Amino acid sequence: MNISITLLLFLLPVLFLLSWRRRCSSRKLPPGSLGIPIIGQSLDLLRAMRTNTGEEWLQERVRKYGPISKLSLFGKPTVFIHGQAANKLVFSGDSSKIANKQTASIRAILGDRNLLELSGQDHKRVRDSLVSFLRPESLKQYVGKMDEEVRKHIELHWRGKEKVAALPLMKNLTFNIICSLLFGMEERAEKEKFLQNFQEMIEGMWSIPIKLPFTRYSRSLRASSRVQDLLKELVQEKKVKLEQRTATPQQDLITCLLSKRDEENKRVVTDKEILHNIMLVMVAGHDTSSVLMTFMLRLLSKNPAVYKAVLQEQEEIAESKTSGEPLTWEDLAMMKYTWRVAMETLRMVPPVFAGFRVALKDIDYGEYLIPKGWQIFWASSMTHMDENIFPEPSKFDPARFENQTSVPPYTFVAFGGGPRICPGHEFARIETLVAIHYLVTQYSWELCSDDHYIRDPVPVPTQGLLLRIVPKKEK
Repeated sequence: MNISITLLLFLLPVLFLLSWRRRCSSRKLPPGSLGIPIIGQSLDLLRAMRTNTGEEWLQERVRKYGPISKLSLFGKPTVFIHGQAANKLVFSGDSSKIANKQTASIRAILGDRNLLELSGQDHKRVRDSLVSFLRPESLKQYVGKMDEEVRKHIELHWRGKEKVAALPLMKNLTFNIICSLLFGMEERAEKEKFLQNFQEMIEGMWSIPIKLPFTRYSRSLRASSRVQDLLKELVQEKKVKLEQRTATPQQDLITCLLSKRDEENKRVVTDKEILHNIMLVMVAGHDTSSVLMTFMLRLLSKNPAVYKAVLQEQEEIAESKTSGEPLTWEDLAMMKYTWRVAMETLRMVPPVFAGFRVALKDIDYGEYLIPKGWQIFWASSMTHMDENIFPEPSKFDPARFENQTSVPPYTFVAFGGGPRICPGHEFARIETLVAIHYLVTQYSWELCSDDHYIRDPVPVPTQGLLLRIVPKKEK
């Protein structure tokens, strides 16, 4: 009896060790190399993006290593995954296993309490607060204000010009819309001060986090600090106005977030979370919408039949309005073809090239292990340009989105997907449709620069997409 017990106690650790080794041997790391410490493949990826060969760079990895591979990006060991299943894991994976986590450079510049960094109940709490302002029911009342901003922009920056650089102008427009509608900031000088620091801040978001005076990363950190100081002043002003009851909760996004209270009358969103999420909204709204509008102008100039169909739809809406009458929510609902053009533009030129998550636990994915603590890297173009999902992917064809239920889930991810769909997608839709309406009904244009663009990290066309513009006669 004693011998049996002794033998059993001796064998148990041996059996456990053998079982553990067998289990580990079946959970191998994906193929690939982590490269040089800290730098890894970061410079190669950034170089590929800035020569607009990022998709080819990733495709080469797929050809070499298969659907999953390991590498090192921005100082962290990383697993690259792609395809419909990968997108589903990224956007609707088990929150106990996978969480939002951006690169060290993005986290340092935007702050660690923004929506891209939060998970679980914190993510839901802050997201719900943002969505309460950005949902369609709330945004309906701001269509007239967007209309006013677009008209003012065209009067200032387009009227009387022979040539314009589209991307800088679209960035100017979206930044002014964000400042006016989301932050309640009307003074032009105040906006210009923000814009100068903001543009310097975003330049280093995709950079190797080496803090030396001459690096992009360091310049962006300094600009981020200045932006945060300006925003802190703005938030304090909103607090005072709320206390004095000279502001209403739905007046702008900052006031809305400050007004959110739980059942015990405690603030739902902290000052730090408000600050960091304002910065996130600034970056997301400024870059994505401006890139979408710019590349819509580019693709419309290259596709006369699509341009003609958009023009016809927009002229019918314009003819139903009296002179100077602003667009309404109902007008936007009629712009179905124009929004399909926008969706196809986003498919072909997604403003967000790729994104990151973090594994909170060991994850079995296919035949491989994604270790706890590693970054997960995904790229939207991998499904957007997959010919098995979108036939002839290089062809610009808005008809792909006539019946959106025919698009397989988690394959078109310009706005994310599932529970992690971008809370600002409706805001982007409204400002894009309003801007395109006035541009297409008031001007015709042709490209003056070549058709190339780079990613830095968003798409940037040569010369900012230089256009020769001709005003249309007012009817």
